[in-house]
Amino acid sequence: MSNDARWRTSSFTSDGESCVEVALAVTSAGIRDTKHRAGGTLTVDRESWKLLIDVIIKSPSS
Repeated sequence: MSNDARWRTSSFTSDGESCVEVALAVTSAGIRDTKHRAGGTLTVDRESWKLLIDVIIKSPSS
């Protein structure tokens, strides 16, 4: 992910620090730990990101 990526956290996060952040680019999505931003970024292609989100949406909530 580029240094100017716009990182976002979920609107469901109350304290803004107990979650992951996501940055979307044209061809990829970056995912990182909010508490340990310097610890690295997982980067996946946009199709993989879309598949992950589809699975999450279709999963029964616990």
